[in-house]
Amino acid sequence: MPRWRSVSSRNGADPVVVGSGVGAPRGRHPGWPARLGPLGVRAGTISLRPVRWRDAMAWSRVRLRDENYLRRWEPDVPGRWNERHAPTSWPVQSGGLRAMARRGCTLPFTILVDDSFAGQLTLGNVVRGALRSAWVGYWVDSELAGGGVATGAVALAVDHAFGPVGLHRIEATVQPDNLASLRVLYKLGFRDEGLLLSYLEVAGSWRDHRLLAITREEAGHGLVARLQRDGLAHHP
Repeated sequence: MPRWRSVSSRNGADPVVVGSGVGAPRGRHPGWPARLGPLGVRAGTISLRPVRWRDAMAWSRVRLRDENYLRRWEPDVPGRWNERHAPTSWPVQSGGLRAMARRGCTLPFTILVDDSFAGQLTLGNVVRGALRSAWVGYWVDSELAGGGVATGAVALAVDHAFGPVGLHRIEATVQPDNLASLRVLYKLGFRDEGLLLSYLEVAGSWRDHRLLAITREEAGHGLVARLQRDGLAHHP
């Protein structure tokens, strides 16, 4: 059985993240698996946990409904949207994520709001050694847009990355016209490091992306603590 424990921010403040003791922080892949949260935001109580095979129906339902909302921001992938997001496609996708997690190069989370499926967040391309970095990517159910879900989820994940996972830098790439996602990252203190020209093929065209990043030093006492200070989140 997992051993649940509280992980405090680096200054010894009240615990901001709850994670599984399995594999963290002294295991082969520090900080994984883990359950993060809970954290209260406008939309409800959010938490993050590893992706599961039984997410298939909820994942498919939201992805199919939100095709127009999501595909303008996501890299092109071969195949029709309805086929790639059928429930039968989830075991292959989740299995690939879980395999990468076992290799220590990805932390794939499901986002929950009030214990219901609400999206995904991934810490990917985890690099150790002198670099100790990863990128963060996320998507959230359109019906929860504007409710603080993405902001809270990224805050939980980045605090975890700078704590038990032991990373130093987190990056994110966002299309310049994806203002909602840019607001999420700026609100949390990510810096804009410049424009990546023709970075990813999205909706049939090579799109520029802004590169944003934050380091452990810049995170200070933690991003969750920053949201709480600004009245944007609370512990339920």
